[in-house]
Amino acid sequence: MKLRAKYLGLETGGKPIVILNKEDAEDLGIRSLGRVVLEFGRHKLTSIVDITNKVVSKGSIGVSDTVKDFFKFKHGEEVEVNISSSPSSLQFIINKVKGRKLSYEELLEVVKDVVQGNLSEIEIAAFVTALHLQGIDLDEAASLSRAMVETGQTLNLSRKLIVDKHSVGGVPGDKTTILVVPIVAAAGLVIPKTSSRAITSAAGTADRAECLMPVNISIEEVKRVVDKTNGCIVWGGSFALAPADDIFIQVEYPLSIDPLLLPSIMAKKKAVGTNFLALDIPTGRGAKIKTIGDADILAKDFIILGKKVGINVQCALTYGEQPIGHTIGSALEAKEALEVLMRIKNERDLIDKATHIAGLIFDMVGKKNGTQLALDILKSGSAEKKLREIIMMQGGDPEIKPEDIEIGSYGVDFESDRDGIVLWINNGGLVDIARAAGSPKYKGAGIILHKKLGDPVKKGEKLFTVYAEKDVKLEKVSKSLESSRVIGIGTRMEMLIHEVKEIETPHKRFILER
Repeated sequence: MKLRAKYLGLETGGKPIVILNKEDAEDLGIRSLGRVVLEFGRHKLTSIVDITNKVVSKGSIGVSDTVKDFFKFKHGEEVEVNISSSPSSLQFIINKVKGRKLSYEELLEVVKDVVQGNLSEIEIAAFVTALHLQGIDLDEAASLSRAMVETGQTLNLSRKLIVDKHSVGGVPGDKTTILVVPIVAAAGLVIPKTSSRAITSAAGTADRAECLMPVNISIEEVKRVVDKTNGCIVWGGSFALAPADDIFIQVEYPLSIDPLLLPSIMAKKKAVGTNFLALDIPTGRGAKIKTIGDADILAKDFIILGKKVGINVQCALTYGEQPIGHTIGSALEAKEALEVLMRIKNERDLIDKATHIAGLIFDMVGKKNGTQLALDILKSGSAEKKLREIIMMQGGDPEIKPEDIEIGSYGVDFESDRDGIVLWINNGGLVDIARAAGSPKYKGAGIILHKKLGDPVKKGEKLFTVYAEKDVKLEKVSKSLESSRVIGIGTRMEMLIHEVKEIETPHKRFILER
């Protein structure tokens, strides 16, 4: 069937999607979310179909930007349209739904079709849900990791020894990477840190680092930065490392599941050529991983998976029951990290965590007294000097000062209504507040904590300050805090946490971080 192309200005995130008139779809014998093969000149493209009886008239075919850009045909030109069979990967997804273990070749076909846009959102959702319900063993995780690497770009640095660090996330204020990368790079090790933006958190590492320097740079620029400085802190999405993961995340988030945690992390590390990986697993009531037992199991899985894909992995179980440092939000966290590197501030928990993770990397590659070496590099100013080199090479201002980092101009203090000590902190509640204030979209939004666990508090003393770039955001924050507490104050460990007097829809905060 020949149909006239009609541009719709429809952005579909890279998916080849076309829209048929209902009558033409019936003539072809195709339903919505079926597939057609488009032929124009010497080129062919399989596309997913939507159906309408209004937007596209009979005899025409509405094309998305992806389809238009592929063929480069003109508006109104005729394109050959025929029904297409389903991709073989769809049968593999059905097999997984039924509980069958998938081979590397089968998983590679699934991932290829995900990246190429040959599977609909429903089919991808079925795959992700099947992984969640049926489970994914470590052989499948290794196969998925390799498949995700094969379908994306790789860094290919001309270095034999490459180290990296990663956190499974879940704790607000974790600006550790901004310290670890320059500490490790200053010691002469290569650490090409590709990071994510916030998904459910107040700030991702790429969001924080972007307050200091550009992070959206090409793979060629990354190589240049690393060749000159030994390290970088960049957004991995700017050059499509394991691009399937970004698509899977779009499905995982609304379903509040994360079956691809292990393979996605390992794929991104394999894509940059990592030999040694220090993995941070924050643990505690306020973190993603609640118990030490669960953290130990996850650590063992990562170590085994690392061996399967050729990466030496060691894990650090870190304290996750309160934020790291005293700030939450991109600009505030970048400012605090810079102040620590400049030895202006002594954020003990941040320094302790960063030097232990850097120390773990040093120990893995054979350097002695790793944690002390990391602390010496930080105290000497070498880490600050190295970060400024990285900032310059990534196109930022190497002379940047903490006061140059802009914070939201609107702020409101929240005070204690009693005397006592800080007994508990609701990490998720603080993240919700920071996001309500505008983070991560507005980098100047966030929170400064004035009190942390164990700190004494007087009635009327400030507990935390919320900053925003728009005053209307603070009104929303104040209203949400009228009925909830995010910091618990008492004179002793009180048995009563809170009372439940009526049936309410529970608010469960899902943490999805890469």
